[in-house]
Amino acid sequence: MALLATWFGSGLLPWAPGTWGSLCALPFAALLHYKFNEIGLAVAAVIVFVIGWLASNVYIEANRAAEIDDADPKAIVVDEVAGQWLTLAVAPLDPMMFALGFVLFRFFDIVKPWPANMIDKDIKSGLGIMLDDIVAGIYASAVLLLIRIFSGVN
Repeated sequence: MALLATWFGSGLLPWAPGTWGSLCALPFAALLHYKFNEIGLAVAAVIVFVIGWLASNVYIEANRAAEIDDADPKAIVVDEVAGQWLTLAVAPLDPMMFALGFVLFRFFDIVKPWPANMIDKDIKSGLGIMLDDIVAGIYASAVLLLIRIFSGVN
């Protein structure tokens, strides 16, 4: 479970683990998008959300057993994967749109507009860890979709 919670260890990198987790989600997103289209990527985001919720709870409990009291360990980045994939589910399979989706998701994940900030502050569990990034992904995908519509990008 730790391997999944840290997205194959990317969350253990010493600087900006959330950014690394999002970056490491991109190749998988491109592959899923290529093989299964946008809907397949959105379904994968939901699956990662559910599995990540479980993996995050297990990781937190393991830390608690080791007397490390951290309700949202920075090493857990599976939440970034779910949010990033949700964002990219509205993007065409295009490097520039994927890059824009990455930047938008990171922006909303860091800024945490309402209700993500409330979720981050009030829900201290695997659900809270995962859910604030889903909210960031919803905001980022909405902006990305608007950009696609108004720029004419298919």
